Amino acid sequence: MAWQAAHNYARISPRKARVIADLIRGRDVQDALDILKFTHNRAAGMFAKVVTSAVANANEAEAEVDLLYVQEVRADEGPTIKRFRAKDRGRAHPINKRTSHLLVTVEQG
Repeated sequence: MAWQAAHNYARISPRKARVIADLIRGRDVQDALDILKFTHNRAAGMFAKVVTSAVANANEAEAEVDLLYVQEVRADEGPTIKRFRAKDRGRAHPINKRTSHLLVTVEQG
């Protein structure tokens, strides 16, 4: 049985979030939370909340929390917020503010 949690429309680019996703994929839940706690990255805090939520979902279904491990971690691309920055001589340069959908699945193993 697997339980999942997601953070949709997270204001971080998926490229930056995937670096942290690769750190915790396949690890025990407690090991993953320890890694995220000591990783100085904005995505680490976001993933820590999602992992905690997935563990809470498993706990609600009366799963053995000590046996849980991170089965799947994804950082999919969300919609891009498009803005423009004023430049010299009346020009404008585009700024793409990217968003992500962070998904964590935990399974009892």
